Amino acid sequence: MEKTLEIHEVMLRTLGKIADERSIELYAVGGWVRDYFMGREVHDIDCTVVGDSLNFAEIVAHYFSSKAVVYERFRTALVPVGDYKLEFVGTRKEEYLSHSRKPIVSEGTLEDDLRRRDFTINAMAVSLNSTSFGKLIDIFRGQEDLERKILRTPLDPMVTFSDDPLRMMRAARFAARLGFTLMPEIKEAMKQMADRITIISQERITDEFLKMLAAPKPSIGLITLYETGLLKYIFPEVDRLAGIDLVQIGEQEYAHKDVFYHTLQVLDNLAVVSDNLWLRFATLMHDIAKPKTKRFLQGIGWSFHGHEEIGARWQQSIFRRLKLPMENLPYVEKLVRLHQRPMILIDEEVTDSAVRRLAVAAGDALEDLFTLCRADITTKNPKRAEKYLRNYDVVFKKIMDVQERDQLRAFQSPVRGEEIMEFCNLQPSRTVGFIKNAIEEAILEGYIPNEYDAAKAYLIKYKDEWLAAAEQEIPKKSKI
Repeated sequence: MEKTLEIHEVMLRTLGKIADERSIELYAVGGWVRDYFMGREVHDIDCTVVGDSLNFAEIVAHYFSSKAVVYERFRTALVPVGDYKLEFVGTRKEEYLSHSRKPIVSEGTLEDDLRRRDFTINAMAVSLNSTSFGKLIDIFRGQEDLERKILRTPLDPMVTFSDDPLRMMRAARFAARLGFTLMPEIKEAMKQMADRITIISQERITDEFLKMLAAPKPSIGLITLYETGLLKYIFPEVDRLAGIDLVQIGEQEYAHKDVFYHTLQVLDNLAVVSDNLWLRFATLMHDIAKPKTKRFLQGIGWSFHGHEEIGARWQQSIFRRLKLPMENLPYVEKLVRLHQRPMILIDEEVTDSAVRRLAVAAGDALEDLFTLCRADITTKNPKRAEKYLRNYDVVFKKIMDVQERDQLRAFQSPVRGEEIMEFCNLQPSRTVGFIKNAIEEAILEGYIPNEYDAAKAYLIKYKDEWLAAAEQEIPKKSKI
């Protein structure tokens, strides 16, 4: 191994010493070796133990006064030591039988362990034992593939992907994360085996998908999934975005950008300025309902009226199917629902009421909404792009000014529900919400300022009228 291990030498030599004292072969393997050669500073060290890895992990944990987190099912253990996360696994063989979700695992040699790994760049090992410390074991020329920036499997890709079909997604993720090129035989195997991804649990698929979405250029991974046919199994709604809508009437031609590639361009634009994973996910979702809503209007072209509202409504079922954390659902729904609203406010004649409503609807996600809108500028005309950016800056400033002036952060009626109940002699009911909403509407429309005294006076003035209206309005809604 040409490079020295001085950065982590104390830790690595200590691990080697512990192994030497027990006559155990120990190697640093996989992602840590890859990232080390790529000059990445990492403190997660994967170690392969020729022997009982779980027992060795317990010994290491005791040595460092730490505690091993054991994953019995996978025969792996994690030992946190200061800034380090040390993971231990035994040399093993691992394979999936046809249509099985669980791998068959058996003991093996170091070569077996490296052979079963996903890509050659992850199939390198470095000895940690004192007699051979720093020696590189690179059976499959992973270091060479790192230099060539290619992804290749240690074995025939059909065999490698059959052992664990999730590796097909991992290929897309590494291509996006590292900017590496997939060898033709890998893409061909992915095309032939795409349906095998269905035997993998949704949790593993989603975890891999989100890692890919967090890559510097997510489009590389998504295009790989689309071109190999995997995307239709993993995320059919995104797969259906692909296709160019084109109609010719006489000599006139109407076209709309391919929604799939447009979405990926927007996503890449956003990835340059934000690593917020859920903002990235919302960006991927922002035009998700366009295939459902597309209509051709003569003299105008393609229309996608209402796609933002339908796309927002879809998010709950998408989150449940993908088993995404539901606490992020309201944020994604909000951005999908509102992503076209700032564009409407570009007109100089727009009312303060419209500005207030967007400020309240966006709430804490306002800045993220405008980040998405700016990323959505994909015109190749520099002057036009600059004009759109300036317009968004003007709108954003207008919203911020109104938001601060009218105290709209965390907006709700200055007169709370309890006081409305007391003043109007009401029990908790939909009528209370009806009145509270009427006060909020008055503030948003600019009829009264967002102040307690003004809201209370407005309540006194209109309470009888609202109570009468509520008696008629609420029953009607309840029958819908």
